[in-house]
Amino acid sequence: MSTFRSIEELVKSLDREKELLKEMFAKRKSLSFRYDYALEMTEYKEERIRYLIDYGVIRDTGDFLEMEDIYLKFFEDVLEVNEEINVSFVQDYLTRLNENIDYYLKENNEQRKYNYQREVKRCLKNIALTTVRNVMDLKRNMDNTYKNEPNYKIKKTKLVRLDEKRNNIALLIRKSEELIDYGQPVFFRVAMDVQMRNVVSDVKLQLNDSYHNLIEIQKQIIHYLNLIDYQNRIFEKVKKLKYLKDQFLLEEHTSIRSVAAQKNPVWMEPQVGYRIKLSIDNLRTSDEAFQILKKLVARQKNSPKGMKQLADAIPEGYLDGQSQMIDTVNLQEVHNSFMASSTHLFSFVMNYRYRKEVTRGEKLIFFCQLASQYADELRFTDTYEISDEVEYPLIYAK
Repeated sequence: MSTFRSIEELVKSLDREKELLKEMFAKRKSLSFRYDYALEMTEYKEERIRYLIDYGVIRDTGDFLEMEDIYLKFFEDVLEVNEEINVSFVQDYLTRLNENIDYYLKENNEQRKYNYQREVKRCLKNIALTTVRNVMDLKRNMDNTYKNEPNYKIKKTKLVRLDEKRNNIALLIRKSEELIDYGQPVFFRVAMDVQMRNVVSDVKLQLNDSYHNLIEIQKQIIHYLNLIDYQNRIFEKVKKLKYLKDQFLLEEHTSIRSVAAQKNPVWMEPQVGYRIKLSIDNLRTSDEAFQILKKLVARQKNSPKGMKQLADAIPEGYLDGQSQMIDTVNLQEVHNSFMASSTHLFSFVMNYRYRKEVTRGEKLIFFCQLASQYADELRFTDTYEISDEVEYPLIYAK
């Protein structure tokens, strides 16, 4: 496999195939990115796809293409859409941090000591950045798992494993804080310049915020697990009730009648967008309804608004039947007649016997309207003719 010789070559290659890589990244969750589709996006230049394969950007799996893991992880990390929570990176940074501190304390050359000090700063920043991203990924995965996973058993297992990862992240945060505060007191006393002090302060603040976020995530995971258990118990009860109902044993083995009699199910009914009409028979026979109606009538009589002002009567002249005739040409009728003829459209429109007098300009408009509105039912030819300085194509019925 070939390798890129410079960053410029890498950036140019990615920029040239940015549309292909964008589509492949968008479909990274599926295995449906066909080779033919990629060939279409590269203007059917197979050498461009082969170039990406040879340089390890994508890989060929037969009829499909996939993005290599190293580039896929790079894009996910930069765009912060990574779903994998890897705490080993923090442990690696802690190991490298201890190593560089040890090298710094043993080194006598000032220039090399400065390089080790700079590497320590970089490791501290990476520890904080990786921890913050892991916490963000953990929160996003937790919400996605609870909201989108259809299988409740898998959902519960995923949440338990996410809680384990949360515990590992919290453990690494405590290790990082202990290393900064107590693990290497000699180094942080000797090498604590202004820049190092700012880096340590920022890292401790980020780790502290991440730890508090982990506490909230732990509460949310416990809440989700309790909801899953509750929903599971409800589901099991529903299945048992369904079995008893199918076996006609529901009333015999449960107290459903007594429980239903104690409930008022009206509040559970969905709200309707219209007023519920009262029963006419009830209004006629109920004394309570009669008293309510008397109160409503008395309230309307005593209303300060009084009678509403009515509009004047409509004059009889407005009620006389009036109609207006519009004389137009029925293009559908012209089209039907043309489909039954054997001549071309222009000649047919010019010689058609209309029910009213039509000018030549109006016939030209009818010709254009028929050609555009019924194009699917017409056959356009490449032959053109001229009539009175008007050039037109020969159009026949299919």
